Formats: sequence, structure tokens, C-alpha cells
Amino acid sequence: MYIFARKTFFKMKEVILAIESSCDDTSAAVIIDKTIKSNIILSQKNHSNYGGVVPEIASREHQKKIIIAVKEAIKVSNIEKDNLDAVAFTLGPGLLGSLIVGCSFAKSMSYALNIPLIGVDHMKAHVLSNFLDKPFPNFPFLCLTVSGGHTQIVLVRDYLDMEIVGQTLDDAVGEAFDKSAKILGLEYPGGPIIDKLSKKGDPLRFKFSKSKVPNLDFSFSGTKTSILYYIKSEIKKDPHFIKNNLNDIAASIQFILIEILKDKLVKASKKFKISNIAISGGVSSNSLLRSEIEKLKSIYSWDIFIPKTEYCTDNAAMIAMAAHYYFKKNKFVDLNITPNPRLHF
Repeated sequence: MYIFARKTFFKMKEVILAIESSCDDTSAAVIIDKTIKSNIILSQKNHSNYGGVVPEIASREHQKKIIIAVKEAIKVSNIEKDNLDAVAFTLGPGLLGSLIVGCSFAKSMSYALNIPLIGVDHMKAHVLSNFLDKPFPNFPFLCLTVSGGHTQIVLVRDYLDMEIVGQTLDDAVGEAFDKSAKILGLEYPGGPIIDKLSKKGDPLRFKFSKSKVPNLDFSFSGTKTSILYYIKSEIKKDPHFIKNNLNDIAASIQFILIEILKDKLVKASKKFKISNIAISGGVSSNSLLRSEIEKLKSIYSWDIFIPKTEYCTDNAAMIAMAAHYYFKKNKFVDLNITPNPRLHF
């Protein structure tokens, strides 16, 4: 058993260091009394050469960058490490090797400084990124969490009281974007490139199928397959089909993927009779998703909450915000904790 001594530098203030290392971004942040003081993100650029994140390369890069990120987060926050009341890290889900780096570093700091250790659910942190900037959503609210690895509709009753009411049965929407981009010969990550090309294209030019899934669950594999087969078919007729129609193809792909998200979100809102709607995750920065959500806002009288772009992708600020609520509930973990790449709340 460890007895943790409360630091006195900030008197009654709560000071937490958070570390995020679930995939290919190394990030560290400091939160003081629910206010983010720093959010350092060191991205890995070398995965584009392989068309996706290579787990072993990602974990090695985390080892190189984690000390740099933590030192900078503490420096920018104008504190010393001895002022920390707790250290938080991403417990999962994510890439096992990447999670281990962040977990091991956090354990070391917890032990050395004799402060509590907080293991944070990455997906809950994405939801709570909506509390990083005002206005804040009121409870209960629905959160559409969309990223490269996850697509979920979450019923949020309180800060740590959440229930997944719909999720993808196969690919995540971010993965569908990236795989579609690969079919078109675009670089990784392909989602932002498709978004950019779509601005000059006709979203109704090409028709792709929607997978029919009951309830509030999603499926993108059928849509991805229809895109693949259609492109292959057209290339047989015209080898330059992609080049000559790239903007329209990109716009049509983006249109159908966003339509799938919209349909389920509207269905969830009606089912639970909830008009407070939040969006989170990397795909929440997609321009069409944001504009379409704004249209739904006027149709259904929704109150919409979307984090700043810097808080949409993986970042330690959202881990820090989640850690704030874990800390209030004394939800700490032992030093023998191990990361869970398939963590599911």
C-alpha cells in the first residue's frame, strides 16, 4: 500500500500530469483545477511510407519522444514535477506496444514521486474532450465518437457514467476513409485528403451502397467493398478514370460515409429523446460532418457540441480532463496494472 502525500505548492489546487500514447502520437498535458495548462503533441510522420501505422515503429517512437513531451508539458505549465498530485495515462484501448510505453513511464513517475496513478479509458476521454472548452453539454447527451479505430454512439448520463448504445460491427469510419483513399492511390492518412478533394467535387456524381444494420450499430465494410468494385469496374473501361474524376469520387465517398453517421445519430436522438448532441474523435474534424450536423441542428432543434480541432485527434488534454473526474472519485490504479488494448467500457 502506498500513502500519497498532498503537495502544497498550489495549496488546495489539483495538479495532474496526463500521458497519451495509444497509437502514433506522443502527448503530455498538465491540468490544474480543470484548466488545461499545456497540451504537447509530438506526431509520427514516418508511417505514411507504409500506408498505415506500424505498431513496432510507433512504440519505438514513443520511447524516443515521451521524455521530451513530458518535460515540455511541465515547463509550459510553469510547475515543477514535485507539484504534481497525480499522473494519468491511457490504459486502453490502443496498440499494446504504444500503451506499454506510456503506462511504464507513468508508473515510474507515480512511484518516484509517491503520487496516485490514474488509468484512463481512451474512449471516455474522447467523450470528455467536450468539456475542454465552453459551452459544455448538459446531461444526458449523446456523443458520436468517430475515429480511425472506433465508431460509437455513447449515451452519457454523467462524467463517468456512459453506455455504448451503438457501434461499428467491422471497420471504423476513419478506417473506411483511409482504405478508400488507398484504393484511389492517395497517401496515408487518407481521410483529410479526401475531405480536401471533396470541396471541389460533386458528392452526388457516384452512388455507393449503404450497409443495412439494425438498431444503432454501424457497418462500413459493405460500403468500402462497393467503392472498391465500382472503381475497379470503371478502370477497366478507362485506365484514367480515377485521375479524371478524383474530386467527384472523393466527394461521393465522403458523402455516403457521412450519411451513414447522420442516419444513426438521428435515430439515436429520436429513440432516447435527447437533443444534446456531441461529436468527438479524429473524424469530428471532417468539414462535411460538421456542416451536416449544423443542418441537423436546425431541423431537430439540437444543441451541438464539437471540440476544437486540436482536441479531436488523440491528445493528452482529453486524458487530463478525464483524469480530473477520476481523481475526484479517487479512482486510482495499482502499480501492477497492465494496459488493455481492447479496453471496453
